[in-house]
This record gives sequence, C-alpha cells and structure tokens, in this order.
Amino acid sequence: MDKTIRHFDKELIYLKSEISSMWQLVLSQLQKCKQAYLTGNIELAREVVIREKSVNSFELGIDIGCENFIALFSPVAMDLRFIISLIKISTTLERIADFADGIARHVIDNDKMAPDSIKEDLKVEAMFDAVISMLSDSFVALESENTKIAGKILQRDDDVDILYREGRKYLADYIVKDPAKGECILETFLTLRKIERIGDHCCNIVEEIVFYIDAKVLKHSKARKLPEKIQENEVETSG
Repeated sequence: MDKTIRHFDKELIYLKSEISSMWQLVLSQLQKCKQAYLTGNIELAREVVIREKSVNSFELGIDIGCENFIALFSPVAMDLRFIISLIKISTTLERIADFADGIARHVIDNDKMAPDSIKEDLKVEAMFDAVISMLSDSFVALESENTKIAGKILQRDDDVDILYREGRKYLADYIVKDPAKGECILETFLTLRKIERIGDHCCNIVEEIVFYIDAKVLKHSKARKLPEKIQENEVETSG
C-alpha cells in the first residue's frame, strides 16, 4: 500500500511539473508573439512558430499521463477533479499557443502588417498585456491553489472585450475611408480577434481551476457574469 501511495504521489508531482512547464512555454510564446507583432520582428515570430511543436508535444504527453493516472489509481474527489481539469487546461493552453502561432505567421507575412499608428489607435499592446497578465495570474492561482483572484482575472477579460469592440468599429470605419488597405485591415482585425479569443480561453482555464480547488462550476453560471467583488465572495465561500 505504501508503495502504491508513493507511486501515486510521484505521478501527481510529475503531472504538475509537466503542466507548469507547458504553461511557462505558452506564456513565453505569448510574450514573444506580442513583441514580434508590435516591433515587426520576423525572426522572433519564426521562433514562436518553431516552438509551437513543443507545445503540442506537451499537450499529448499530459493527456496520456492523465489517462494512465486514471487507469492506474482510479482517483476520486479532489484528485479526480485535478486530473479532469488538467486535461482541459492543457488543451486550452495548446489553443492559446495556436493563436500566438497565427499572429506570428501574420508578422512573417509582413506585407500585410498594419502601420504602427493603427496599432496604437487600436491599443493592441494593452490587449496583449491584459491577456498575458490573465494567463500569468491563472498560473499563480493554480500553483498556490488560491482562487481569490479569479474574479479579477475574469474582469480583465471584460476589459479585453471592450477594446476588441472598439477596435472592430475603428477598423470598420477605416476600411470605408481607405478601401485600398482592405486586406491589411482584415488581417489586423483577425489579429484582434485572436487576442480576444486568448482572453476567453484564459477565462476557461480560471473556471477549471475553480472547479478543481473549490468544486464549483462557473461555466454557464451567473457567477461568470457577476461583478468582481461578488465573484470573489462566491469563490471564497463555495467550499
């Protein structure tokens, strides 16, 4: 029995280590993607594209590890919630990395890049900073097993959504004034859309963390849309 428990703990530690490494890689991808897009750094964008394969490998490895863990140990309660959440989080991280890869490929195809003045008007840097902080804070929440910051992370997604809607209107007006730049504007809109979707995926990760730690389902619930302070109170008292 002691040997089984030691093996159980060893496998949990391994899976936690793997998701941590994957998380840091995806965070790095997102940071480099931001820098490449804002500066037009093609070499940095190519690095993001190349490292996408490593993200995919992490996802496959974590999926297999979680499946084996369930088959070997039949976890229950919090351990089972952790494994279920881990599978979903790794998939979501891979999707975030896909969006970063897509933005990086847009940088490489730099003849369609928006001028710096448009990037500034769209507040692209602020959008990037918001989703990067959401992903970083979500990692802290998982590592510390503390969901008190969940409400703040979800609120940040609302800020990203506002910038996205404002940017969409700006680009719609811009393409009417200058139809010749239609393809550039369309590509820029798709970039904004990718950043907005990254924010959505960060929210999905937060929901999984709350499910794992507090056994509370935020998905499709009213709590997902409540003001920040109420969200935090609900999370704190859900156990």
